[in-house]
Parts: sequence; C-alpha cells; structure tokens
Amino acid sequence: MGYHNEIYVFDNGKPIPAVIRNYNHNDFDELIKIQAECFPPPFPADLLWNEEQLNSHVSLFPDGAICVEVDGELAGSLTGLCVQFDPAQPSHTWEEITDSGYIRNHDPLGNTMYIVDISVRPRFRKFGLGKLMMQSMYQVVVEKKLDRLLGGGRMPGYHKVAPQMTIEEYLNKIIGGEVKDPVISFLLKCGRKPLAIVENYLDDAESHNYATLMEWKNPFK
Repeated sequence: MGYHNEIYVFDNGKPIPAVIRNYNHNDFDELIKIQAECFPPPFPADLLWNEEQLNSHVSLFPDGAICVEVDGELAGSLTGLCVQFDPAQPSHTWEEITDSGYIRNHDPLGNTMYIVDISVRPRFRKFGLGKLMMQSMYQVVVEKKLDRLLGGGRMPGYHKVAPQMTIEEYLNKIIGGEVKDPVISFLLKCGRKPLAIVENYLDDAESHNYATLMEWKNPFK
C-alpha cells in the first residue's frame, strides 16, 4: 500500500488542502518542470531528472518516490533509495551512491534510506513543504526498520566566502548560527545532523563540489 497523507498548509493563516503521496508516471512531465525551476544554471542541466530516471524510481522503489500537491497542483518531490552504509567509511559521490539518479543499485536489504533529491517549486517554499516531505520519509524509515535517513547536503553559499574560510569553518559557522546556508540550515531544521564532509560529491560550482552528509537516526532502533 502506497503513501497517502492528506494535510493542510497555511497561506497567511488560511488553510489550504495538500496531499503527500507517491508519485507515478502521470506526474513525470511536471516533475521535470519542477527540477528546472528549482535548479537553474549554473547547476548542470544533465543532473536534472529525465523520464528514464523517474521510471526507474517508481519501478524499483515506489516507496521512496513521494511528491506533494497543494490545492491540486504538484509543488515538489523527494526521492530516496535503500543502500548499505557504514558510517566509518562515509566517502562517496552522489553518482556512485544513487547510480547517477537511476537507483538501479537500490538494495531492499540495505540499512539506510538515502535521499537522492528534494525539490520544491520556489513559489511554494513558504509553506514548509520540504520539511513535511522529509518527515514523511522519516515515517517510511521507521516503517521499514532502517537505521537512518542520509543524504548529501549541498552548500551553495560556500562560494561566496571560500577565500576567507575552509569548508569545515563554513559548516561550523552554520551550526553555530553565524551563517545561514539555504540547504544545510534547512536540513538542520528538519532534524538532521552533520555526519561528515565529503569532497568531489557533485559537480557543483557553488559548493566547490563539497557536500555535508546529513543524518537522521531512527529513534526506534
């Protein structure tokens, strides 16, 4: 049985009906449009979803493919796969661990839900949809008795300060509240904690190709 959660989000205090559910083939065209809105240049266009990848998501691991509608309009998505992860050996690239977004390496016996991507249309970001989708995936982690939810967080603000500080200093300033980063600060608000910084995680000029692995541990394990 798939995931389906009917909720309300609020626009200046006005409740608006929304639903978080598994995405399917009928959503593909809109999901591709959402990616283009969320990741404009200089983000590499070849890293945006294509139909083959989306078909792989819903075929290999539909439980890890969720989206959110607001008043009937598709507003965002979150995609994950299961992998076997050892915290003592955290280094990897996004391409390696997600099969370049095709998730053909999905391991039904894996111990970790790995987040491939999260996208929310800019005009819907005031509703907190990213956090709601993340919490929905936490529920899947608990239901499947996995150890954790994990994913690499971009640090798109780093390029602005890279001449003045190391990536470790940048992360520490985010955690200390001295700096706000669009991705890492969001993930902290979602309840995730830094596990490790990885180099050459993604072709990402804004982050100088770094990412921080952000973990949510299953509290029932």
